[in-house]
Amino acid sequence: MDLSPLWISLKIAVTATVITFVLGLLAAWGVTYLRRAKHVVDGILSIPLVLPPTVVGFLLLILFGQNSAFGRFLNNIGINLIFTWQGAVIAAVVVSFPVMYRGVRGALEQVDEELVQAARTLGMGEFTILRKVLLPSAWPGIAASAVLSFARALGEFGATIMIAGNLPGKTQTMSVAVYTAMQGGNRDLAYKWVLIIVAFSLTILILMNCWTGKGFRKYNRKKVKGTGAAAGGSGKGGSL
Repeated sequence: MDLSPLWISLKIAVTATVITFVLGLLAAWGVTYLRRAKHVVDGILSIPLVLPPTVVGFLLLILFGQNSAFGRFLNNIGINLIFTWQGAVIAAVVVSFPVMYRGVRGALEQVDEELVQAARTLGMGEFTILRKVLLPSAWPGIAASAVLSFARALGEFGATIMIAGNLPGKTQTMSVAVYTAMQGGNRDLAYKWVLIIVAFSLTILILMNCWTGKGFRKYNRKKVKGTGAAAGGSGKGGSL
């Protein structure tokens, strides 16, 4: 059994998750500061979540193909993304980005606004607030979003096969391998890949539940200790 689809899928998913983590975090942080057209921007950033993957792949193929101005520009500087694993990474980034973005945005919006206002009162800049207040407080939700984004990238099929094709040893991922095996009448091979994908997905979900569960408990313990310390300080002040 050729395991190249497994390694290709992992390479694409890990690369896409790193990119999506950065872009999703920055996008979610930026949208929280918007006052106008917030819903419009949110809809644009989230639209790959509701579009069929084949439509996303078709649009990417049009954008990066040589028939578009952008595609010709990339080709002139020696960059060709069609039928390459890098093209599959772009497809995985686009389809998994809304998962990361919406999860991070929800986590950031759950942070107590009083903490942010107190940090501003102390003279912290917005980036410092993100690094020292928002990220530590919202980390369990951010981590869960990253894990789900990785799982989404790992299982991507429609957009990948449109822009990266089905080249064994180059762009054939596990999902595409299942499709290829079924098309060739090799059900035994399809079953093996399905079992591998299910095992990976289940492991990812279990690890996510364990990780985020510990994170939430740790954060709640810190919050309770902080509240207790504040109450103790108030009590001492009152007794004087």
